[in-house]
Amino acid sequence: MRRRDLERAWYAARDAALAQHWGVNRFFRFERHDGSYGDLALADRDACCWADAVDGTIGLRNSYGLAVCLRLLALVDLLARARWADSLCLLRRDGAELHPSLLGAAASAPLTAEARFDETGFRGRLAQFAFGLALDGQTLPRLTGATS
Repeated sequence: MRRRDLERAWYAARDAALAQHWGVNRFFRFERHDGSYGDLALADRDACCWADAVDGTIGLRNSYGLAVCLRLLALVDLLARARWADSLCLLRRDGAELHPSLLGAAASAPLTAEARFDETGFRGRLAQFAFGLALDGQTLPRLTGATS
């Protein structure tokens, strides 16, 4: 997965949220290896906003676009519960600014069966991207300026 695609979708979702364009509810069905199915319903307006942003930038009718969407949702979930990541995310009125290493880790860290990031594994992956950086208290740089 390309970090740039996650970044483009992040900014598209941020712009959509600021414009209060929440998107529509979405339903996904995944076939498991044993032939059974797992279902995922996105009805929360923020999740719908993320999915709509990915659909508008990359598309959700292919496995790559769906993977981008699931990784962004997993990243938002992780940021909401992992206080150690606070120094890597700058919250402002016009949205959140992410340290580039977060997107690099999110693009490459595996998802759990529940489509979440394992916190320990994610931190290990993050260390590969942030090696040598003093992240605590650092002013976060603007990302590459991706536009939606």
